[in-house]
Amino acid sequence: MIDRRQFLAGLAAAAPLATRREAFAVTTNSMRVAVIGAGAFGGWTALQLRRAGADVTLLDAWGPGNTRASSGGETRVIRAIYGPDRVYVEMVKRAFELWPTLPEPVYAETGVLWMHRVDDGYVRSSLPILRELGFPVDQLTLAAAKDRYPQIDFHGVKSVWLERRAGALSARRACEVVRDAFVAAGGTYRTERVRDLDDARRLGADAYVFACGPWLGKLFPDVVGDRVRPTRQEVYYFGPPAGSDRWSPPHMPIWIDFGQRIVYGIPDLHGRGFKVADDTRGRPFDPTTGSRAPSAEGIARARTLLAERFPELRDAPLLSAEVCQYENSPDGNLIIDRHPHAENVWLVGGGSGHGFKLSPAVGDLVTRALLSGADVPAQFKLARLASAGKRKTQFEK
Repeated sequence: MIDRRQFLAGLAAAAPLATRREAFAVTTNSMRVAVIGAGAFGGWTALQLRRAGADVTLLDAWGPGNTRASSGGETRVIRAIYGPDRVYVEMVKRAFELWPTLPEPVYAETGVLWMHRVDDGYVRSSLPILRELGFPVDQLTLAAAKDRYPQIDFHGVKSVWLERRAGALSARRACEVVRDAFVAAGGTYRTERVRDLDDARRLGADAYVFACGPWLGKLFPDVVGDRVRPTRQEVYYFGPPAGSDRWSPPHMPIWIDFGQRIVYGIPDLHGRGFKVADDTRGRPFDPTTGSRAPSAEGIARARTLLAERFPELRDAPLLSAEVCQYENSPDGNLIIDRHPHAENVWLVGGGSGHGFKLSPAVGDLVTRALLSGADVPAQFKLARLASAGKRKTQFEK
């Protein structure tokens, strides 16, 4: 466990994600905080608050990383290419510093292969920020890419980039490890439902953080409402050939195929299979009652992509499938802000399909904002939702 004084010093020296009024001027802190939601955002917020000395209670209706949660499932991508959006690259950098502080490793470095059928301006616009913050990215010629990854058919691809400092996070397991680290640090966790803000007040806390993922709009219909919209997202795991290591790291990286649709995948990790997921926003979804059976249409679309891009897996067996959800904000940006009518209530969410990797930095930011009054970037605040643009996919954000 990190020494508290070292942790506070680290926060004060962290990359400038937000302007700080005063970085943890209070050397002792007995604030009682209730965090509602033990997914990635809530779990890391609770852990960071507890490490900073707060008295924290963490609650979740079904437990960390449960199947209904946006933080459930096997794996998530962590990568730093975010176009010209510097704040997110800084958050990824901070996340990379904090993920290793957990008592159990949950990160596997694979690299991310960006394959563009059309314009690659999104990657190019990120390069100056990535170089400055220490994220190496290599542009590969098509010939070099084919030589390095012979199991990939690069037909139709115009440019290839390899983001080296990137990989996969064990999603469900990470949520459990964060919860366990929080409890080991002296925090209190309970599996318990909180219906709304009035119900939460029975906990008698000084401050409340609601990190409720796809349920945030239902708990706060007047402030958030349909500005957080859950969409149904299907994920498939296909079985690689027996005796082959071509579909596992280090021979196969995470990959992103930019075409008419944006499809991505994760190599075979822990024997779970070759993951394929369509980043296109799905139809509206109720995370509490919605069916999580995969659709025939989605499976067929995944198989079409396999046949085109990974011919050896054309007839690979479908080992398993997951139906999760994105919790989309209108512009794809996170939501981190005080409740406009309750100074001691913070709303945290809007992961929009790209938030999991950032969760340590989110917890870090919420902790500094709550305990020391650090400012939150304007693009995360509730006020911007009134004029937010179109909803973006996770790889456009």
